[in-house]
Amino acid sequence: MNETLTVILAFAAGSALGAFFFGGLWWTVRRGISSPRPALWFAGSMLLRISVVLVGFYWVGGPHAMRLLACGFGFFVGRVGVTWLSRPSSGNPSPSGARVNHAPEP
Repeated sequence: MNETLTVILAFAAGSALGAFFFGGLWWTVRRGISSPRPALWFAGSMLLRISVVLVGFYWVGGPHAMRLLACGFGFFVGRVGVTWLSRPSSGNPSPSGARVNHAPEP
């Protein structure tokens, strides 16, 4: 396999890892805020997401700096994509200055 193809595949793997990491974070926040045990959700999700991403970077990049760089850039692109896809819809923006009441007042 030539080097250009391996760098492109490393970029694609990094994009998938970024989508997994930040998509998992988005999913965890949505589930965690309504859970009776949010700390368990956030801690478990963090350990799983970091473990998968570190193993993925190690497996894809290995000792090759160019592949590792391409994987990191793909990770960033995956982050941008998930951020773009998970933004609130423009048709129903939250009113500015609206009070958010997550906890009962004393």
